[in-house]
Amino acid sequence: MNLSEVKSSNHKNLELIAKQVVEGFITGMHKSPFHGFSVEFSEHKLYNKGESTRHIDWKLFAKTEKLYTKKYEEETNLRCHIIIDNSASMHYPEIKDQNINDLNKIGFSAIAAASLMEILKRQRDAVGLSIYSDRYEYYSPEKGSERHRKMLLHQLEKLFVLDSKSTTETYQYLHEIAEKIHRRSLIFLFSDMFQTTIDDEALFEALRHLKYNKHEVVLFHTYDSKTEINFNFDNTPKKFVDKETGEEINVYAENIQEKYKELVQEYLETIKNKCLQYKIDYVPTDIKKGYNDILTAYLLQRKNFK
Repeated sequence: MNLSEVKSSNHKNLELIAKQVVEGFITGMHKSPFHGFSVEFSEHKLYNKGESTRHIDWKLFAKTEKLYTKKYEEETNLRCHIIIDNSASMHYPEIKDQNINDLNKIGFSAIAAASLMEILKRQRDAVGLSIYSDRYEYYSPEKGSERHRKMLLHQLEKLFVLDSKSTTETYQYLHEIAEKIHRRSLIFLFSDMFQTTIDDEALFEALRHLKYNKHEVVLFHTYDSKTEINFNFDNTPKKFVDKETGEEINVYAENIQEKYKELVQEYLETIKNKCLQYKIDYVPTDIKKGYNDILTAYLLQRKNFK
């Protein structure tokens, strides 16, 4: 499905893509540790004598000969807030017409977020959304209504329309977002972790701020492994342009590939170690590898969210 159609679709195509991603994921779940995990309601609980029989799952009773009731929205306290970095570097690589098999980082993040929202809807969990670049572009608190979810899908669609020219100081806006999320939530952050100025400590302090109020935080560190991690370009003279600062350099890729990979791996290790230190789940997210790791991370966090 060509994502250029999403731009004027009233989020119908993005919603359809998200449903396809989730259905494909669920189909494979019977081979996973989540076999039997409910995606139509929040979860089952054992029926206690004297309770209403209204929500007894009779199909499950036929299989297990035990009485279980379906635990619905009003009985769950899971709240999820999705944060998306919309700075210029997230619009790499430059792709004129994105499709499900050829996405840049922001397109991948938008579909991943829509897929999370689809599975959150099936679990009747509340979801909120923040989008930032060189400003705080959008904020909506956690809600569970269908109208609210469609409003968030509309915001995600906008990420495909214009190529951002914005720089970003991730730490500044993460502090602002952390101040807005008052009730304990599960927080998913999509970011390539690139900044205009290098201030790693300020960035990691902002990540730690997200852990306040006992939030659970998952960082989906989003990148294109072929070029951004392995610097895999053919060895012809090329002009590399920083999407955020506009700085340029002319170079043969082969001449700097080894040193580049060394420095990038060092930075990745720093991020992983800091996340470990602050008890933030770090999920390396290669935009060429699909969405299963992202949805699995949600299920793991939801299962353990107490």
